[in-house]
Amino acid sequence: MRRGSSLLELLLALAIAGLLLGIALPQFGLFRDRLAVTEEAGRIAAAHRRARITAILYSRPVTLTIDPDSLSIAVDADSGISWSTPGPSAHGVTLAGGSRPITFSPIGITTGVSNATFRLTRGAASRTVVVSRLGRLRVF
Repeated sequence: MRRGSSLLELLLALAIAGLLLGIALPQFGLFRDRLAVTEEAGRIAAAHRRARITAILYSRPVTLTIDPDSLSIAVDADSGISWSTPGPSAHGVTLAGGSRPITFSPIGITTGVSNATFRLTRGAASRTVVVSRLGRLRVF
């Protein structure tokens, strides 16, 4: 009985493993891009909900600023920023367009917005977050 494996068997196993790895790696990169873009779209949606609820709870106008570098909520002009978190660019996701503030009235309806659109991209993956005039949020 023979112990171990021959050089030919070892090279064949390495060739098959390399071929499978070469096929799987690009798909893994695309999966990571999709996951990062979906996570950032969820973070924008969560910040939107947080700002709306804050406006209702404090019965004051609240401004949500969506910027590539940060997401921030200010209760009113005098109080300063009450909540802030890093924006999509901190996680390698590109936010098309510049900074866009969304102001919520004390009853939770947005004021001064006409269908704000935020396009998030990373690699070949992309998502679009749309805020309607009434404050509804859709993620595509």
